[in-house]
Amino acid sequence: MSEYRNQDTASWDSRQVRSGAEQQGHAKRRPRRRRINPLLYILFVLVVSAVLAGIGWLLINDFCAFNKGPVETTIEVTAEDDLNSIADKLHDADLVQYKWFFKIFAKMDKAESKIGVGTYELNSNMDYLALITAMHNSSGNLTSETVRVTIPEGYTAAQIISLLAQKGVNTEEALTEAAKTYDFSYDFIDNTSEDISRLEGYLFPDTYDFYVGEKASSALKRLLDNFNNKMNDERMNKVEGSGYSLKEIITIASLIEKETDGTDHANIASVIYNRLSDSGEHGTYGMLNIDASLLYALPDHEGSITNEDKQMDSRYNLYKYAGLPPTPIANPGIAAIDAALEPASTDYYYYALGKDGRHHYSTTLQEHNNFLNSGNYAG
Repeated sequence: MSEYRNQDTASWDSRQVRSGAEQQGHAKRRPRRRRINPLLYILFVLVVSAVLAGIGWLLINDFCAFNKGPVETTIEVTAEDDLNSIADKLHDADLVQYKWFFKIFAKMDKAESKIGVGTYELNSNMDYLALITAMHNSSGNLTSETVRVTIPEGYTAAQIISLLAQKGVNTEEALTEAAKTYDFSYDFIDNTSEDISRLEGYLFPDTYDFYVGEKASSALKRLLDNFNNKMNDERMNKVEGSGYSLKEIITIASLIEKETDGTDHANIASVIYNRLSDSGEHGTYGMLNIDASLLYALPDHEGSITNEDKQMDSRYNLYKYAGLPPTPIANPGIAAIDAALEPASTDYYYYALGKDGRHHYSTTLQEHNNFLNSGNYAG
């Protein structure tokens, strides 16, 4: 029994030795791990670094406003805007190339608490921080409460102030005080005057988003900014070539705005210009005879103009004084301004409103009187 066990043990030991040898043989046959070519590795690192450096340089260029073409533009921020839509507007205006990068910076800079509703003059020399700073509004930011106000064409400065006060933009007293005394930085505003009429004609009628409780001067400046933007180089060149000053053109536009039936701006303009240049040959002697101007001097007047009203001694009484009134009598829209710059070429000197709601034009006083005595005159 003992001899059998010794032989069995010897057999087992020899199998273990053979098994170990086989495992060593298998281990020796394993493939060797390839070494990476150090030159290839260095080249890869250099290429990746160059790409990242290039991207970084492009982002820095955009961030710092390097190497950008000359761009000067106007961006309007409304109550509906957020950082995404503002980034879109800046990108569309070629002021920002990488919207996503601008948005990242804007969020880090807490731009939502700085950018406010308004119209802003921006240019391609402004870096990200300068763009955000330029869109700052001291009256509020993108998260502040706003109110939308539509100002009708032909409203007077007093009517606009009353409307803004009704909408909660600010009090009528504060708005009136700003209209009279605030030093607005525009050549077309007479800052030596302390009369509300100094803003008349320049408060452009449009739809605006104001902050509730907005600073009075800021609210009025929004309207003046819009007028200034509307009077672009093309229109200002026409003003310079007209022989009239900007104030006179806007005064004529305000008369057109108050007189038009909504379809005949250019014809109304032609009558005004024809009368202004008439030395008596056509019987008007430079007298405009426009009711709306007289009513501007009689803000509480009700009913039709009477002969007694026409005797009022006021420069706004164009039945008594030839030429234009001393200021615009309302705030005209762009159609009236364009008509003042490009009147129709007619030989009309008279017009009257018909029962059809349209003006009927005449060349002579006799033609005019015939219409007034007809059944078509609205009275």
